[in-house]
Amino acid sequence: MNALRTISLDAMGGDDAPEAVVQGAAISLKRQPDLAFLLYGDEKKIAPVLAVHPALAAKSRIVHTDLKVGSDDKPSQALRRGKGSSMWLAIEAVKDGHAQAVVSGGNTGALMAMSKLILRPMGDIERPAIAALWPTVKGECIVLDVGANVGATSRQLADYALMGAAMARILFHVERPTLGLLNIGSEEIKGNEEVREANAWIKRHAELPFDYRGFVEGNEIGQGIVDVVVVEGFAGNIALKTAEGTARQVAQYLKDAMTSSLLAKLGAILARGGFQALKQRMDPRRVNGGTFLGLNGIAIKSHGGSDAIGFASAIDLAYEMAASGLVTRLAADLAAIAPGIRLADPAVRDVKPVVDVTPVIDVAAVVDVKTAASG
Repeated sequence: MNALRTISLDAMGGDDAPEAVVQGAAISLKRQPDLAFLLYGDEKKIAPVLAVHPALAAKSRIVHTDLKVGSDDKPSQALRRGKGSSMWLAIEAVKDGHAQAVVSGGNTGALMAMSKLILRPMGDIERPAIAALWPTVKGECIVLDVGANVGATSRQLADYALMGAAMARILFHVERPTLGLLNIGSEEIKGNEEVREANAWIKRHAELPFDYRGFVEGNEIGQGIVDVVVVEGFAGNIALKTAEGTARQVAQYLKDAMTSSLLAKLGAILARGGFQALKQRMDPRRVNGGTFLGLNGIAIKSHGGSDAIGFASAIDLAYEMAASGLVTRLAADLAAIAPGIRLADPAVRDVKPVVDVTPVIDVAAVVDVKTAASG
């Protein structure tokens, strides 16, 4: 293929695979005509769906495999049994240079484990993180880690800050993105030891490539006061799930209120245009896709239950990350900082052991706050 950007797709990953995967690729191709695709999976299932989209078929190649990773497979099982599966081969295509990014809607734990094994962490990054796009009143911010790891040392939190800032420069087109550490309060004495150490380390180094704003509380994420929010994966996942549940609760409240009486129904009809605009703005499919940061390659996790529109958004994100040179730019940031301060600083040098666990989420690291008006 001679296309500028080739994306490898785990065509069997997701609840509605391969239909949603192929249809999503067709939508993304219309937006990015210089895309090409490698589709990994059962050719007998993929080919009929692909045939419906001749423009996509002309820029795609199916690589057949009977193996796929199950949604309930543990990462350890996936690593032992998953070699040659659609997920494994799609990731391997990035390693081998046949594709610039991989997108999968499959098992999150397996995708992280395989990606870490095949693509390898860059430099001396200890733990890759899942970065989520989080809707705010000002637009969007990046939150990481939202579930790749449980617990984080101050060193790892510092790495997350560097990785999140690099992603923000690409997505938000700002040279020095603003950044904060998620904590239980804004006071210096609050939070656990690792968070306080990371805070102290960042404050000591004004030469870091972001504008540090200190501690951020959970209720401030949606206000958009910073471009990047750094948090360890356990708390990040709880914040993610809490926001999702609150959004659904508010959506139900809104729906009940708009149907509670004849007058309320009339008001809903009159405000239909506003509700439609709100629904479109809050559509979670528009920002579907969680980026695995810290690897020598680009891997994007799509929500397993996403439809074609959501999957297209994940492919769009993969395209943008590849076209912007995410890996190269992040590697340059780390290389520039490491010799002088990053590894020598006492606050982040002594790494405490953290249990290596599987990701605690099986979503695309996309905040479902945007579902509030979809009910």
